[in-house]
Amino acid sequence: MRALCWHGKYDVRVDTVPDPEIVNPRDAIIKITSTAICGSDLHLYDGYIPTMQSGDILGHEFMGEVVDTGSGVTNLKKGDRVVVPFTIACGNCFFCERDLWSCCDNSNPADNQDIAETLMGHSPSGLFGYSHMLGGYAGGQAEYARVPFADTGCMVVPEELSDEQVLFLTDIFPTGYMAAENCNIGPGDTVAVWGAGPVGQFAIRSCFLLGAERVIAIDHRDGRLEMARAAGAEVLNFEEVNILEALNEMTGGRGPDACMDAVGMEAHGMSLDNLVDRAKAAMFLATDRPHVLREAILACRKGGSISVPGVYGGAVDKVPFGALVNKGLTLKTGQTHVHRYLKPLLEHVRKGNIDPTFIISHRLPLEDAPKGYAMFKQQQSEVTKVVLKP
Repeated sequence: MRALCWHGKYDVRVDTVPDPEIVNPRDAIIKITSTAICGSDLHLYDGYIPTMQSGDILGHEFMGEVVDTGSGVTNLKKGDRVVVPFTIACGNCFFCERDLWSCCDNSNPADNQDIAETLMGHSPSGLFGYSHMLGGYAGGQAEYARVPFADTGCMVVPEELSDEQVLFLTDIFPTGYMAAENCNIGPGDTVAVWGAGPVGQFAIRSCFLLGAERVIAIDHRDGRLEMARAAGAEVLNFEEVNILEALNEMTGGRGPDACMDAVGMEAHGMSLDNLVDRAKAAMFLATDRPHVLREAILACRKGGSISVPGVYGGAVDKVPFGALVNKGLTLKTGQTHVHRYLKPLLEHVRKGNIDPTFIISHRLPLEDAPKGYAMFKQQQSEVTKVVLKP
């Protein structure tokens, strides 16, 4: 089959690779009908995520048709059209039973768990197409994919909904929604969202779904700010204003009730701390650039909430932890518990409360995936979401 493979920093290629096969009784093989490039895929493209190996198949946002199942999969049949969460979960462990699907104890193989435990203390769940530290699983930017724990991980979707209406249930819609949920939104609340990329856009809309009165989107790309404004958000361009001063002015000096870092480890900007972060990263003295996290903590009102859906890969420094403690802030993070949100968010789509297709800017054949990555990296004002068709 054909699949997009990682070969190094800024080097992704569509290669011919072996077709996936059933390995365990709870596996399914999916013929991919739609897949997408995620913002977190750029962290792989940029070379920031460790334990990638040349030839690894990328992609964790995908859906398609079931073409084969293992003997243990009794709730799926050939021909079923399914979406697949990017977090792989067994459904039976301590964490899955508590609805903490991205913390699954059984989906990251033992050899890889050792790496994750060394870096994080405990291993999270395995992820599709996202390094050997997180399972070494082949991703879904391909013609076919093997889905482990398919009886838990695949959700059949209604035929009346198009691929593009349900594809983002695999990651960015639940990620944005969980990020909004982690803001502990109450009546009349104001939420500031740093990063108006795909997750940020879904987070903005989810904040309104959950009852926020105001959402303030922060970015520097005009196209993304216009998309946020179309959703009802107020917008700030960090290249034009001092964000801390602007947020204080917009909230009567109190600060937003919740602040969301939807940027993560590759924050942009020319602030002094960001320039220091870049220099450290260039000299391999640091991995992440946490400017947004620092700013969100300083901006948030006392007693407020900090939500972090942005991806971080290693250790961060100069985080104002004293401000976090002394202001009494609540910090909530995590890879998304996608399985928890599949059915309720599907209902939002079915009822017309949200049309996820708004985020799509480009549609390309799988063979053009390298072009899609380069576009997404270099033209982020115009390129919001690239959908690939195998």
